[in-house]
Amino acid sequence: MRLASPSLPSRPCRLLSSLRVSTPTSTWTSTSLFACRARFQPGDHVFSVSTAATPRCTRASGPQLTGQSLRSKARPQRPFPGQARSPYSTRASSALSKHFLSLFTTFGLGLGLGFSLLYSLQPKKKASPPKAVDEPLEQAPEIMAAAIAPGRPGNLTPEQEAKLRQIWQLIFQVCGVSPDGGSASADSRPVAAAEAAPEAKGKKSRMSFFSRSKGKKDSDADSVAESTTSATPSAAPSTISLAPAKDGDDDKYGQTKHFYDTLASQTPESIRHTIWSMVKHDHPDALVLRFLRARKWDVEKALVMLISTMNWRAQGMKVDDDIMKNGEGAALEAENSSDPAAKKLGHDFLAQIRMGKSYIHGADKEGRPICFVNVRLHKQGEQAEESLERYTVYIIETCRMLLQTPVDTATIVFDMTGFSMANMDYAPVKFMIKCFEANYPECLGAVLVHKSPWLFQGIWKVIRGWLDPVVANKVHFTNNAKEMESFIARSQIPKGLDGDEDWEYTYVEAVPGENDHMRDTATRDRLLAAREELVKQYENATMHWILNPDSAEAKDTRNAIAAKLRDDYWVVDPYLRARSFYDRTGVLGPGGKVDFYPAKKREEKAVSNGATVAPVVVAPAAVSHVETFDDDVD
Repeated sequence: MRLASPSLPSRPCRLLSSLRVSTPTSTWTSTSLFACRARFQPGDHVFSVSTAATPRCTRASGPQLTGQSLRSKARPQRPFPGQARSPYSTRASSALSKHFLSLFTTFGLGLGLGFSLLYSLQPKKKASPPKAVDEPLEQAPEIMAAAIAPGRPGNLTPEQEAKLRQIWQLIFQVCGVSPDGGSASADSRPVAAAEAAPEAKGKKSRMSFFSRSKGKKDSDADSVAESTTSATPSAAPSTISLAPAKDGDDDKYGQTKHFYDTLASQTPESIRHTIWSMVKHDHPDALVLRFLRARKWDVEKALVMLISTMNWRAQGMKVDDDIMKNGEGAALEAENSSDPAAKKLGHDFLAQIRMGKSYIHGADKEGRPICFVNVRLHKQGEQAEESLERYTVYIIETCRMLLQTPVDTATIVFDMTGFSMANMDYAPVKFMIKCFEANYPECLGAVLVHKSPWLFQGIWKVIRGWLDPVVANKVHFTNNAKEMESFIARSQIPKGLDGDEDWEYTYVEAVPGENDHMRDTATRDRLLAAREELVKQYENATMHWILNPDSAEAKDTRNAIAAKLRDDYWVVDPYLRARSFYDRTGVLGPGGKVDFYPAKKREEKAVSNGATVAPVVVAPAAVSHVETFDDDVD
């Protein structure tokens, strides 16, 4: 099509999309106007549709005519309602639209029929049978406890086993253990270079231990590979050289300094004795793995933490030689002492136990023992700080006695009912945090803060800043029994917390003569000598495993000796540890068996035998030589 202009020669035209044409009387925009292919100039003529609905030619001016997207073919536009049809619309376009609509409808119907036919030919799936109903929540603890968590004995990756072998080799080096099961003399020191270590330390750097004289630090995997091929534990150098490491120091509690002090002040034999005293009824690997997991499998950091903890137990808190050895019975004697300081310490210690500020009862859904803390019973300044710390360590150690393999953590429930600012005391909170982060790593399973009031929100912001992120993530807030049921079965939640557990804590005083076994030093020494032989066997088996990491026989031998060590501990336990409330009430029975409902079972047994028997508290130490049978009535 050609467009004639009075002033310009004829030029080819095309559709101007979104063209805006202004006239002296009206402005109209259309996509069906025709325009010259050449650029419009002022004075050119174009066709437009006016408000009168009749086409006319108007003279275009520069700023009045704009448009883009020229198309090669013209398409007339439908007039607006009330307008006359444009002379450029044709019957062909109408016929084409009808043909396209018919074609589209036919294609849609065909496509739909095709999919219907395919679906009908597809084989139908049979309905799956309904799934079995899950076990009741009350049975969850037994089910969950049967699984071994990752990073524990029996569930280690090859890389984790390599780390375990490496740290055992370093422990033997620190303790002066030789291949024949012997140990270093009492006069020797494991580290001669440790005396100069404080000068080499900086706040922003840590030390790399057991580095070679070349000053080149190998990776953990290389170190383990070398130790399992050419080196032996006996070939380890007597002097450990220290070299600065590149990474920063994250020593929150100054454990590196404690590590140096321990190596410089204690003999290898004393360090070894403290380590094995802490093992108690645990698998030795389970204890060491706690420190490896806490330090994200960094062997050197784990060793520093382990030795620092040994120093804290032996020299700081005197956990095994004082707190657990003397226990509640010694505190009762001290309470009646004429020494004011001893009397105050004994009274404050027992006052917290008697009031039930903390007690251990029941297990959560994963089989972990639950320690309930009644925060409202604590009053700031009511007990001396030393007695608060002794009591905290005593509860933690007692809870350790109630752990049943493979469960190795506990749950703490802080009951905040009736909490006020008079109950808030930052000093024991800081000490508790330090205990779990520095000296009892990987012992917390979950922490439930129950029914905390609004005023605790600001306090929690302060406390959270003290916590390691890993520990902080274990803290959960609950407001009712239903929310607590996510962690603890309702049958294990006390009625005081709106649960179904009909049980109340009532302290039972120490029984005279319950710790008489601890006076039998001859039997104690004989049992400890026999235990020492088991320890040496385990050390030799571990050295053999280090040299033969792929030997299944070496692994089985170590596990068998570890089981003997566990059973042996409960034989020697009455000669080392004073009896507690849980021993007197039968919760912690012979052989380390735990039963949180011994009184209920005694009553059921008495009813079945047709007798009425009053509850009797028996001191395990006083009856340990008496043979009993399952059908005896207490």
